[in-house]
Amino acid sequence: MGVLGSIAILVSSFVCLYVFLVLIKLFHKLWLNPIHVQRVLASQGIRGPAYKFIHGNTKEMLMMRTESLSRPMDLSHQIFARLQPHLHSWLKIYGKNFLTWNGPKAQLVITESEFAKEILKNKEKAYPQMETEGYLKKLLGDSLVTSEGEKWSKLRKLANHALHAESLKNMVPAMVSSVEMMLERWKQHEGEEIEVFEEFRMLTSEVISRTAFGSSYLEGKDIFEMLTKLGIITSRNVFKTKLPIFSQIWKSTDDIESEKLEHGIRDSILEIIKKRENAMTEVDNYGTDLLGLLLKASKDADENKRITVENVVDECKAFYIAGHETTTTLLAWSVLLLAIHTDWQEEARKEVLELFGQQDPNAEGIPRMKKMNMIINESLRLYPPIINITRKVQRKVKLGQFILPANINVTILTLALHLDPQIWGDDVYLFKPERFSEGVAKATNNNPAVYLPFGFGQRSCVGTSFAINETKIALSMILQRYAFTLSPTYSHSPVQVLTVRPQRGIQVKLHAL
Repeated sequence: MGVLGSIAILVSSFVCLYVFLVLIKLFHKLWLNPIHVQRVLASQGIRGPAYKFIHGNTKEMLMMRTESLSRPMDLSHQIFARLQPHLHSWLKIYGKNFLTWNGPKAQLVITESEFAKEILKNKEKAYPQMETEGYLKKLLGDSLVTSEGEKWSKLRKLANHALHAESLKNMVPAMVSSVEMMLERWKQHEGEEIEVFEEFRMLTSEVISRTAFGSSYLEGKDIFEMLTKLGIITSRNVFKTKLPIFSQIWKSTDDIESEKLEHGIRDSILEIIKKRENAMTEVDNYGTDLLGLLLKASKDADENKRITVENVVDECKAFYIAGHETTTTLLAWSVLLLAIHTDWQEEARKEVLELFGQQDPNAEGIPRMKKMNMIINESLRLYPPIINITRKVQRKVKLGQFILPANINVTILTLALHLDPQIWGDDVYLFKPERFSEGVAKATNNNPAVYLPFGFGQRSCVGTSFAINETKIALSMILQRYAFTLSPTYSHSPVQVLTVRPQRGIQVKLHAL
């Protein structure tokens, strides 16, 4: 046998060995490890639907959700069973804490508030943010929402600075002006039906563009449209299991489309950055809004404080999404609830007129809106924008009486907590803002982990006050001008596409005052 023959045998031996090792690794990931985790947790009384090779429980999840969303829904607020039928069903079968499988990844589902509090407080740093991958990584990048450690700390400080109390006060005129633009459009619909979800989507896009990026909705329109498309792709692939090896070889239509969108969003944000840099009148004066603070941080002389241009792009993406998604849904569901409960609409209007008369809302009056606070809190209880909070178990850890293995995920079910009759009473599905008449702490019996519309602990949403202020301003200005009732054409169909939104919009009839 010649030298070439020997080399060929050696190469083929290495290839065979490599393939064998890859298959062993895959078998461990897709079967041995899941079965081990399942047994470890079952021995502690934590059960759930059985793991199925490769897919876990995702096929059942998708089938149950598809079937649930295909059925018409009456005008009730029992959305847990509609949006998460698999979890709603398994909660009844397996108890308050149970194990599910997102592909080969173990997911411990938590519905006990004490466990939720411990996980979200994360005192021992055992529950970091879960690793994002695939479409979600393309959507959010390595931003404040997804990062950990020093990077998270740097980005959080910047965000806190951009959204501190004085900054929020200074944003009020821009918010008022944006609402005025929307209400100018509404004049042509007086006495008629109007679809408010799309109106609020444009409004909140305008507000985040002006307050965080010094631009307008029209300038950022392409970014919003691309982010919306990427969000839809992300949502429809939630229950699809991908094997890394095969997904690198074969790309689906969604893979190709999402890559185009990711590049398009990045290029558009870089254009906005370039425009800001070109508009600089003084050295290092990038402005005091979020974009300005991010750009200043990217040029910081101190390497420990400096962030990269990619960090700036990712942070802009995350704020474009978070800055309008949550407020859009909060406004939409609040208007729906006030259109149904016209007594509370009248109460809110009375408060607005007492505080502001026919003048625009101002920074001094906004914190004094007690009735509006109650309405907003109850809207967020019934229709929280985000219905799951997921963390990774970093290392073997004790949670209550359980010992959790490393590298599984823990998911806190916001809806299960918000709609638990043992916490809120038998009227849990009714819209009753009076629950919050003495504030959130009293309503929750000083247990903050039962009410999680914006999370809890260190990683609670940095834009909470921004979203609440914008909602108060928009609702106040609407109530000053209009009474509204629910249109007979409205079809109640909440869906989850990143946030909980109305699938077919929200149609109300406007009555000029």
